[in-house]
Amino acid sequence: MNSPNKLLIRRYLEEVVNTGDIERVAEFVASHDVETAKQHVRGVRATYPDLHVTVVCQIAEGDLVASRVVGRATHQREWRGIRPTKKPIVIDAVNIDRVADGKIIEHWGVANDFEALFKLGALSANGSADSRD
Repeated sequence: MNSPNKLLIRRYLEEVVNTGDIERVAEFVASHDVETAKQHVRGVRATYPDLHVTVVCQIAEGDLVASRVVGRATHQREWRGIRPTKKPIVIDAVNIDRVADGKIIEHWGVANDFEALFKLGALSANGSADSRD
């Protein structure tokens, strides 16, 4: 069953993050965080202009929504000091959002960057940073 809070998070990802339409951030995010959210979406989409985030599953309890998401994109600009590789990446993440009055008022997230860094060639098989220039 989809709660209104789960639908809000899905819509934000689909209608703002996946499209880069930062003019719509205020529809989804509380006013005190609108500029921060816009900066985040701008930054991510600058590096990964073809980013597409898919919600794999969600759990809602009270005012909290936990979402397991998968982001797919092509590494087009520098990321964490890594020059663009033009390689596709997949990043799994878990986000937790707090919702009040139909807006996202808090957001926490953890992404599995390790696999993406490895596939981009930034880490060697033993887990150390790649020293190639």
